[in-house]
Amino acid sequence: MDKVKKPDSRAKLMQGNEACSEGAIAAGCRFFAGYPITPASEIAEHLSVRLPQVDGTFIQMEDEIASMGAIIGASLAGAKSMTATSGPGFSLMQENLGYACLAEVPCVVVDVMRGGPSTGLPTNPAQGDVMQARWGTHGDHPIIALSASSVLECFTMTVKAFNFAEKYRTPVILLLDEVVAHMREKVILPGPEGVEIIDRVRPSVPPEWYLPYEDTSYGVPPMGIFGEGYRYHVTGLIHDIRGFPTLRQDEIEPFLARLFRKISTHFEDIQMVERYQIEDADLVIIAYGCVARSAHRAMVEARAQGLKVGLLKLATLWPFPRRSIEPLIKAGKVLLVPEMNMGQISREVRRVNQGMTPVLALNKIDGTIISPKEILAKIKEER
Repeated sequence: MDKVKKPDSRAKLMQGNEACSEGAIAAGCRFFAGYPITPASEIAEHLSVRLPQVDGTFIQMEDEIASMGAIIGASLAGAKSMTATSGPGFSLMQENLGYACLAEVPCVVVDVMRGGPSTGLPTNPAQGDVMQARWGTHGDHPIIALSASSVLECFTMTVKAFNFAEKYRTPVILLLDEVVAHMREKVILPGPEGVEIIDRVRPSVPPEWYLPYEDTSYGVPPMGIFGEGYRYHVTGLIHDIRGFPTLRQDEIEPFLARLFRKISTHFEDIQMVERYQIEDADLVIIAYGCVARSAHRAMVEARAQGLKVGLLKLATLWPFPRRSIEPLIKAGKVLLVPEMNMGQISREVRRVNQGMTPVLALNKIDGTIISPKEILAKIKEER
């Protein structure tokens, strides 16, 4: 007689926003400041309960501007910190986000995208904040922006976001969408032993010798913690290696170049993609977020009908993983980019492509998801 398999006691039915919150806790987040906004509010609600249980701090702020300022301050004081918002709130955070980029303050910003612009479609899915994540704050600066397409990935990519923030002393953006944030799936979250945790590098010299913005072989200076004797100047102005404002050309350009170098020399670590049946594919779908789920199903159905279709799922959106796309272009594969906007990633794919191979777009902006049926119809249209 066959034995009945017992259900895994670790399995949980969990919402994407809840998994994101648990990922933050697992990564060591101990400070959250935010303002409620659909469809991200559950992250704040969940952390308002969970953070006090792990000796963390939750603060509901008066607005998103203050929320971003609070997590910067908490990070400078040594806490791994996070905020969560949606499009309108993300717009308000941009000035302080630029401050965090320049002052090299690690923190995580979760943006659960919804239809826009302005107040837009508060409860409907969209992917319209991709370019805002890259260019929303002014000036030249690098940024790391990640994506998730499942409830489990909401957990794992939140952990990744914190690790990248700490490792490279930079704010990291996690772009979810309403579908991924609100859907529920059965998940088995890894235990503490299964979660890689990276902490910022601390100074190895006495406070009086400490140079908070010195160059290193890695491009990332150690970060002193306020309250531990490492008191230093933090400013949004271009600054020297001690943190004080400068107008010297021999200090300005090396500093800004280092901000880019600490990201550009580590693309192999930061740029994450998943490949599905690409080797023999004539057409490759490039997708992210909830659309990647529809794309995967469309790929399976296309293969069942004898069509050679593959999928490149983007987990890292910025820095844009062009090195994963260039081999597809050189092989002459047709590229199809479905997304819930007017073509933000497809525009980037075309920039890399430079007219070498057909790049097709499937765009939807009516507040509904792109279905596998729609992607499959687009594939057949081009065969």
